[in-house]
Amino acid sequence: MFIPSRRLSGVLIDLLFPQRCVGCQREGQLLCSACSSAASHLRPPICQHCGTTWSGSSLCYTCQTHPLKLEGLRSVFYFEGVIRQSIHHFKYDNLRALAVPLAVLMRDYLEAEPLPGEILVPVPLHRHRLKERGYNQSALLAHELGRLVNLLVVESSLVRQQDTLPQARTTSAEERRRNVAGAFVCVDHRLKGEKVILIDDVATTGATLEAAAEALRNAGTSSVWALTLAREI
Repeated sequence: MFIPSRRLSGVLIDLLFPQRCVGCQREGQLLCSACSSAASHLRPPICQHCGTTWSGSSLCYTCQTHPLKLEGLRSVFYFEGVIRQSIHHFKYDNLRALAVPLAVLMRDYLEAEPLPGEILVPVPLHRHRLKERGYNQSALLAHELGRLVNLLVVESSLVRQQDTLPQARTTSAEERRRNVAGAFVCVDHRLKGEKVILIDDVATTGATLEAAAEALRNAGTSSVWALTLAREI
């Protein structure tokens, strides 16, 4: 039986370097079903706007006074345990194949908790950061998720025009907002009138997503929701 060379090379790689779960190190998958099932989902009660854990009224204290400038933010997991490990390997260790199982988890969330949106837009990296890393992890997630839920992904309309300090190096929510203020811009009008879902790997204060949403709103989008794989609490 003829086996295409590309498929044959993939089989040989799997035999020589079998995939191991980033959580339990068991052979077979990069993220096994046992580890993904044990991950800490961010479940209700939550703030109905920013999606953070909240058991009070419909809006948390922050959203009652300074709500994010987007329709809403939702996250699938807490940024801890195997999800934190997975994102670290995915983002910093060039383990791009993790985009597939992580996007499946985001797909499962969207099927259970649909968000109003017609187009997925990944949060972009500045060209210097993209050159340094070699890929945009949010774009990989968006393309895999788009394939799974049959939604268009538009990657080149929203761009990051400022090479800002990494948000992880900031010390407060206010500093995060100042750091990314005006960092994004839409370079065309392809998203005018569209309902957009912003895709990113991790949300902390939502400052980056808010700055990206502001650029999208300036370009005429009709609504902007945000979905991240994890939420740092």
